[in-house]
Amino acid sequence: MKIKILSIFEFDDYAKNHPLRSFQQSSSFAIFMAEKGYDYDLVGFVDENDNIKAASLIVFKSIGKINKYGYAPKGFLIDYNDINILKDFTEKLKKYYKKKNVAFIKINPEIAIGEIDNKTHYVMYNNNATLESTLESLGYKKLPNNLRFESLQPRFEAIIPLKEYKFRDFSKPTRNKIRKNYRKGLSIQKVGRDEIDILYNFIKNKKDKTLNYYKNYYNVFAKNNNADVFLVKINFEQSLLYSREEYKKEEERNEVLSEIVKKNPTEENIEVKMQSDKTLLTFKNDIITATHELGSKKEEFIAGAITIKHENRVSILISGYDKRYKRYSPNYFLHYQLCEYYKKDYDYLDLNGLTGDFKKDNPYYGLNEFKLGFNPKAYEFIGEFDLIINKGAYKLLDRNGLLMKEFNRKQKGA
Repeated sequence: MKIKILSIFEFDDYAKNHPLRSFQQSSSFAIFMAEKGYDYDLVGFVDENDNIKAASLIVFKSIGKINKYGYAPKGFLIDYNDINILKDFTEKLKKYYKKKNVAFIKINPEIAIGEIDNKTHYVMYNNNATLESTLESLGYKKLPNNLRFESLQPRFEAIIPLKEYKFRDFSKPTRNKIRKNYRKGLSIQKVGRDEIDILYNFIKNKKDKTLNYYKNYYNVFAKNNNADVFLVKINFEQSLLYSREEYKKEEERNEVLSEIVKKNPTEENIEVKMQSDKTLLTFKNDIITATHELGSKKEEFIAGAITIKHENRVSILISGYDKRYKRYSPNYFLHYQLCEYYKKDYDYLDLNGLTGDFKKDNPYYGLNEFKLGFNPKAYEFIGEFDLIINKGAYKLLDRNGLLMKEFNRKQKGA
């Protein structure tokens, strides 16, 4: 068995059928990373008959004065349970790249070691958890298990099985928000590259990425029709008509409830009346907002997303909404519409990361609850490893703080 640099055709042909396939292990992603200034190899591990037994996109970047590091996004395309293949591939990879001044190769395999219960947050672990010790025995250094978004990839994922999902399986708060706002003048439309300028206003504070970053991402994948951009629009005229109508209905109901409370002021009746008061206030505020906005415009974009399609899976690259219109729950509407749009042609919708910290004081608590409200399959992955190729160089990079400087991620969430 030997290391071989594969052609784009050879790599994509192998990668598209691998169980661990991902859009980040594709020639398109290699081209995207090259445009960001990375070098890359499409590495294959082949037998004497040139049959590919493992492969990986590995991108490279200089670190320090003489060294480089490699990064295999989402890990190698290999059977991690085949110890002989994994060991042989690792040893040959280290030997091959040591000559090229590569100090280490970072991997974060998309190997689920446990499934998370959406309600209790209890993790049911599986046998994949034992792979951690296997990798460490082969020279991979396990990096700290991040609970939030401290590493290059989220360690926790929420994925909706599109062929199985049903609206009734969403959490009650999620269903209510979608229902209540569905008729308030919201609509979704698929747009193109130019409209990423609009979307960027909703996402620019979420990550340290430029507008051109997202446009380049789209350009590379859209060449093969593997990228989509969606925007959610609100029609204020329609919203005003609906809100006025619903306000009138609720006002009549509220008057009846007032009489009921006067005659029978039980705790239950008072609670129902108070809820009606809140509903009235919501519609009143909707009327005020729509009336004000209609003074200058009839409609406006208020949310959006970029998605990447790869084989049977769609991944939300980034999504966001205008906080001024939070009352309309445009993010809930957006994600539901994405499920509806893709369910016919794809099997999975990847919601792009959770945190493993489900406590209420977690600043990402709202993000977790939002995504779990769609009743996805939630997984904990094995985490991030560095395959150390040159121990001396790796220690020096660590001691000089270059590793921390390179990989210290600061962002506001997925």
